[in-house]
Amino acid sequence: MAAPTFETLLYSVEDGIATITLNRPDRLNAFTSRMMADMIAAFDATDADDAVKAVIVTGAGRGFCAGADLASGGGTFDFARSEDPLRMEARVNGVQRDGGGRLTLRIFDSLKPVIAAVNGPAVGVGVTMQLPMDIRLASTNARFGFVFARRGITPEAASSWFLPRLVGVQTALEWCYTGRVFSAQEAHEKGLVRSLHEPDDLLPAARALAREIIDNTAPVSVALTRQLIWRMAGADHPMEAHKADSRAIQARGAADDAKEGVNAFLEKRPAAYPNRVSKDLPQIWPNWKTRVFE
Repeated sequence: MAAPTFETLLYSVEDGIATITLNRPDRLNAFTSRMMADMIAAFDATDADDAVKAVIVTGAGRGFCAGADLASGGGTFDFARSEDPLRMEARVNGVQRDGGGRLTLRIFDSLKPVIAAVNGPAVGVGVTMQLPMDIRLASTNARFGFVFARRGITPEAASSWFLPRLVGVQTALEWCYTGRVFSAQEAHEKGLVRSLHEPDDLLPAARALAREIIDNTAPVSVALTRQLIWRMAGADHPMEAHKADSRAIQARGAADDAKEGVNAFLEKRPAAYPNRVSKDLPQIWPNWKTRVFE
């Protein structure tokens, strides 16, 4: 499959790892509606390509993402008056859908594991876009900030759902109330990021983690596991998880991957899983409804 090209991103696939690099380094990779559309399309591409087993998201230059591009000044967030066609296409009953939320909902639905390699400053949507990514690694040069109240707006990108689940309500509120920019060390201590790395070691560490996933697991099992963990974060009773688990185990247990996984273990050899996410993903959510913005 030919690699897609994007206006605001670099995209490459090597040894099963897709790397999506935010690529507006002269603007510290500030977020625009074009970047939103490009990132959504990039995740469409990773889902559709069975050669992709894991995704890494990082930034070009010295920043990860400096938040929304403020080049249009005080009217930056006056979406109702925007004539940007990428924004206008998402107006529903007079309400402009938040672009960061459109992106994070797409990442939430990813069929491949997503690793953030946060190489530098990440504020506003630069940090909220990371929240539905599965594992976040950060450079010691990274900085984070939920700066919305300092710009006279509110948290976006569905971060009011994601952030408390990652760091707890108290920490989420402190960061959002104060809007202060904080260190990678604090982000690590509070559980926002999994590990800290010297700048030159960040991408190798992210790739090593991706390789551990790719080299040892069945892609269809990983896709289902991702859905189980994320979707059950909002379930109101463990019975919902039990029903989904039961369907998943039944479907996977009858699949060729399970036979290969057990035989490889018994024969003490690496497994070669035959099933593919694009065609072998079972439906374990008979009552799952795609949420619609109304």
